[in-house]
Amino acid sequence: MTQHQDAIAPHGGQLINRIATAEKRQELIEKADTLPRVQLDERSLSDLELIAIGGFSPLTGFMEQADYIGVINDMRLSDGLPWSVPITLSVSEEQADALSEGSWVRLDSPDGKFVGVLELTQKYAYDKELEAIHVYRTNDTNHPGVKVVHQQGPVNLAGPVWLLERRPHRLFPSYQIDPADSRLLFREREWKTIVGFQTRNPIHRAHEYIQKCALETVDGLFLHPLVGATKSDDIPADVRMRCYEILIERYYPKNRVILAINPAAMRYAGPREAIFHALVRKNYGCTHFIVGRDHAGVGDYYGTYDAQHIFDEFEPAELGIVPMKFEHAFYCTLTGGMATNKTSPSAPEQRIHLSGTKVREMLRRGEMPPAEFSRPEVAAELVKAMRVTAGS
Repeated sequence: MTQHQDAIAPHGGQLINRIATAEKRQELIEKADTLPRVQLDERSLSDLELIAIGGFSPLTGFMEQADYIGVINDMRLSDGLPWSVPITLSVSEEQADALSEGSWVRLDSPDGKFVGVLELTQKYAYDKELEAIHVYRTNDTNHPGVKVVHQQGPVNLAGPVWLLERRPHRLFPSYQIDPADSRLLFREREWKTIVGFQTRNPIHRAHEYIQKCALETVDGLFLHPLVGATKSDDIPADVRMRCYEILIERYYPKNRVILAINPAAMRYAGPREAIFHALVRKNYGCTHFIVGRDHAGVGDYYGTYDAQHIFDEFEPAELGIVPMKFEHAFYCTLTGGMATNKTSPSAPEQRIHLSGTKVREMLRRGEMPPAEFSRPEVAAELVKAMRVTAGS
């Protein structure tokens, strides 16, 4: 087969790789016991992995102050490249005082395993309230993202990182497709246009509809569910993955869909996270990205389509990935199919759509959501999972 160029360049032009070579890994293991340690939480561990595999290209490590300030204030790195969410490693003042700029820091996983190193170039204090208001548009600690900011340490450690080794994912090793691998898959399939879809929820008929609308205009769909840390009341990742497998098996053309996991943690930053999610999928090789209703939102902190409007604050060439903006989809009893405001003349009472909260309540009662909302096989899987949860 002829070798095809990647459909799209990574953000910043180069796919970053900070996974230690065998030689480098041996060197790090030999000095590990002599290094000061910082224990990562689940989110920081996800960030370390994504930096290392190139998902956060052009970042090579945790952000220095100039990049951090640029991102907080202007959604740009210090060199002007768009970036909307700070990627930082925060510690207590006591931990920071014990570390020297210019030294190496051992990074341990939440369970105490040696997973990487930080070449500490800088440590700096930051304004938690300012970060919360700029990134999350609120300083309300009921917001899960804001709560994390206020709970973390007051000093950021910055510098390039190395991931000791890329281990298979504990739950989904066959779906661990890193950016270099996804780009290779797209080339092998000769896809020139690829649309990415972000999800932390099971796919219902509304999601399926907008994905298939997008598929009418591109070569392939990269279904990319987030499996890092989420809110405690979100549907667990293993349940969601089973639902995606069922859908792809029965309702999608298999030669036009790739299912892979995104190891990121959810930040619930609404509009800013929509930009962030798009740039990460650009690094995985997507040329297009679906932005639906209340993307990456939580509660009522953001307007219904704020996550779509924020893309208009950038020149399209700066982002380098095309947002595909979809309105809220529903089952229309008038036309007998899925639709949106743009395509259906129906009245509100002729539309079937349920909130996530209402669906969770139905599932907890063991009730199947209507077929117009969820494919029956998916609904059955969710009911089963809810029964297990309720019984535990």
